[in-house]
Amino acid sequence: MNFLNISFYKFLNLSEQELPILRESLLDKAKELGLKGTILIATEGMNGFLAGSQESVSEMKTFLNADSRFSDLAFKDSYSETCPFTRMFVKIKKEIIAMGVPAIIPHEYTAPRVKPLELKKWIEEGKEIVFLDTRNDYEYNLGTFKDSLNLNLKTFRQFPEKIKTLPEDLKNKDIVTFCTGGIRCEKAAALMKTAGFKNVYQIDGGILKYFEETGGIGFEGECFVFDHRVAVDTNLKETDTVLCYKCCNPVSLEEQKSEKYVLGKSCPHCKDQPVFHKEKIAATFTRAG
Repeated sequence: MNFLNISFYKFLNLSEQELPILRESLLDKAKELGLKGTILIATEGMNGFLAGSQESVSEMKTFLNADSRFSDLAFKDSYSETCPFTRMFVKIKKEIIAMGVPAIIPHEYTAPRVKPLELKKWIEEGKEIVFLDTRNDYEYNLGTFKDSLNLNLKTFRQFPEKIKTLPEDLKNKDIVTFCTGGIRCEKAAALMKTAGFKNVYQIDGGILKYFEETGGIGFEGECFVFDHRVAVDTNLKETDTVLCYKCCNPVSLEEQKSEKYVLGKSCPHCKDQPVFHKEKIAATFTRAG
C-alpha cells in the first residue's frame, strides 16, 4: 500500500481572527508535503481527511501536534494503493459538521466515550445496548452494527428533528451512537443528552477506529468513507463498492450485477432520478466523518 490516509477532528474554540491565519498555515504545509485531501476549519474546531506518503503524513501529524491547540489531536489511519483525493483544500466553514444547533458546543459538553475494546467486550458479553446510527441512509444501507436504529437521515441536519420520533422508553436505556470517524456522533450524543436521554455514549474514534482496534466485531457490511475509495471493510481495506455518478449512492458489488446498473449512467437506487451535477458528486468527498 503506497498511501497513508488519515482522518482527524477536534472541537475547540477558535476565534474568527485565527481562521484565515490557520488556513494559510495548514494549506502551505500540506502543499509543501505533497498531501491531498480536505481540512475544514470553523470557530468550533477542525475536521480533516488527508492522504500521502507515510513520511509526508507522519510529518504533517508532527506539525499539527506541535501546535498547542492540537497537541492532543488523534488520528485514524488506513492505507490504499492509490491516493483517494485529487486536490488539497483548506476551507473556512460555519460548522465543521453541520447540524444547525448553535447551542450544542461539544468541547464544553458532550456524552461520555466508550473505547473500541470496551465496546467489543460489551458486545461479547451480551450487554443490552441500543446502537443508534447517526449517519445518512445510504451509509446505513451499506453497513452498520447489527440491529442498529436507522433514522433514515438524508442529511445530518435532520438529526435534531428525527430524535423526537424515537420511543420514550429509550431515554432510560444504554444508547451507543456512532458515525464514520466520531465527529457526527459527538454532536449527536450531546444533543441527545440535552433532550433527556440519560445513558448515551459515543464510540471513541467512530467506526474507523473501532475497525482498527477490534476487526469490526458486531458490524455487518462495509463502511462508507468520504473519499474515492468509497467504502472499506472491517479490515480497513478498500472494497469493490463504487459510487453511482447519477445519484451519488454507493453501489455494492452485488448491486453492480443488476441490469439497472449502467456504469456512469444509473444504478438500482436511481433508475428514474435526474443526473446530479459534478459539484454535487465532488461534495460527497468533502462532507462528514
